[in-house]
Amino acid sequence: MNKAELVEKMAKETGLSKKDTEVTLKSFVETVSKELEKGHEVQLIGFGTFSVGKRAAREGVNPATGEKIKIPASKSPKFKAGKALKDRVNKK
Repeated sequence: MNKAELVEKMAKETGLSKKDTEVTLKSFVETVSKELEKGHEVQLIGFGTFSVGKRAAREGVNPATGEKIKIPASKSPKFKAGKALKDRVNKK
């Protein structure tokens, strides 16, 4: 499912216009992104938790040349599904 399809389904379920739904979705994504940028986590009970993971600096190998390279420390966004979402996905 792409963004346009998601907006269409959300608009149908909420009764909002596609334009209002897209603004709402963009606001959600922007708000979560800003909180992660600050290092905070966003928890949606029953759905999951968005958080920031940290990776330490390390040494790697360039596969093309075999040369050793330094990989700098970095942060990456993570999502951990909540129990209700896991149960729903695994429902038989």
